[in-house]
Amino acid sequence: MKKIIAATGNKGKVKEIKEIFSEYEIVSLKEAGISVDVEEDADTFEGNAIKKAEAIAETSGAFCLADDSGIMIDSLNGFPGVKTARWLNGTDREKNLGIIEKLKGMPKKKRVVHCVCAIALSGPNFPTVVEKHVIDGYITEAPRGENGFGFDEIFELENGKTLAELTDEEKNEISARRKALDKAKKHLA
Repeated sequence: MKKIIAATGNKGKVKEIKEIFSEYEIVSLKEAGISVDVEEDADTFEGNAIKKAEAIAETSGAFCLADDSGIMIDSLNGFPGVKTARWLNGTDREKNLGIIEKLKGMPKKKRVVHCVCAIALSGPNFPTVVEKHVIDGYITEAPRGENGFGFDEIFELENGKTLAELTDEEKNEISARRKALDKAKKHLA
């Protein structure tokens, strides 16, 4: 069984990666004893994912899977984009309420948002690969739902449900991270 380091401390992401890469031993950075801090300063989600995967693969000598994901709001010129996790110091809820505040009073057609996830895989004697997937939706006027993390509670799909209102099974069917992980996994075959 091949060991892959998941370049994240986010338990939700690690759980999702373990489900998809079930035939591999997936370990978090903490479990691998790695405390490398990679500055995510690229202009694209792909650039940040590649930077993390390559730095950790080089440091550890093991395979590394890294993601960078976030949301891009059309009416805010793609904000928060690659800074989704860092645009505001605070909890996910505080960030989500901040985004809602920026869109206050805007009609639904001005609340269009894209969830972007880029997955990079790097390792010894393995050329770095990156895969990306995007899903589209709308920013809600208030958080809704209890299932999920990050911006799930404010990301509304065409069916009127937020990502946080979906069951795990429903979310897995459409998740940008799940789709990008599935694409990346094919490179290991």
